[in-house]
Amino acid sequence: MRPTQPSHVLKASKTDVFLVSNLTNIRYLSGVEVSTGFVLIKPKSMTLLVDGRYTEAAKRSARKGVKVADIDALKRLLRGVERCGFEAQDITVARLASWKKLLNTKFVQSKGIIEEFRRSKEPDEIKNFRKAQRITHKMMDRIPATLKSSITEKQLAEKLRQWAVELGADELSFDPIVAFGTNSSSPHHHPTSRKLTKGQVVQIDVGARVNGYCADQSRVFFTGKITAEQKRVYDAVERAKSESEAAVKAGVTNHKLDTIARDILKEEGLNQYFTHSLGHGVGLDIHEGASLSQKSKKQKLLKNEIITIEPGVYISGKFGMRLEDEIIVM
Repeated sequence: MRPTQPSHVLKASKTDVFLVSNLTNIRYLSGVEVSTGFVLIKPKSMTLLVDGRYTEAAKRSARKGVKVADIDALKRLLRGVERCGFEAQDITVARLASWKKLLNTKFVQSKGIIEEFRRSKEPDEIKNFRKAQRITHKMMDRIPATLKSSITEKQLAEKLRQWAVELGADELSFDPIVAFGTNSSSPHHHPTSRKLTKGQVVQIDVGARVNGYCADQSRVFFTGKITAEQKRVYDAVERAKSESEAAVKAGVTNHKLDTIARDILKEEGLNQYFTHSLGHGVGLDIHEGASLSQKSKKQKLLKNEIITIEPGVYISGKFGMRLEDEIIVM
């Protein structure tokens, strides 16, 4: 949940001030999308620092309570500050060295401070996500009609991009996965010039983006009579998904949800073909917040966190199937 007071961030970072450089975090805090800049958080103020290209636009669109200043003011604003937290993953060694040369401030490396606030979504964030989700559902509804021709993976991927904008999205959340036949056994397949032929399994993974917020869904389509093996796999994946979704609530752990899905696939002798996490958080980034995996740090889900549930089975040389939807944690 977006920090209502600058002091909330400083309490989390345990520093006198905090300097935000990650562009997604800057947008989250300030409401302004920039290609470069900072947000400087002091005990009683939050200042967006941008260059001349963004000054006027930033003043018009910055959130209430966020000041706007020229990026050259950073040195002045940090003068006399003893400890400044910064996002270590986004600052180069060279930039850190230049700050230390200009200032007597001690710079303290931090990781995941703003990202933790981003996990629990506010009403305006959920509204944008819901619109992206609805658009993605509509895109999926259009797919069966295109599978009646010898369309290529690349051509269908391009249609998805066009549909997203046509239906009201800003763009896609990520490059879509469109996989025909044996290509579907690769979880992160990149669309090729392969033409669709009758009988192939079709795997689609796509999401629309609205006002920065991402949707992420996966569907399986059949273009011929389903084989006994395909039905067994599809039914197992669908059950793993539905039972995992039923267990989603605030306070449940990422490990617990992952275990539910894997136990179901294990019953069917398919667990060894489930090669990725059960899901992940989603918001301004397509992957953010919690990772639903026993290999990740154990975390409890938060109310109003948005996660995906996406179990999959990938049998090399045959086919793969992944079913995915987004869930708002309640």
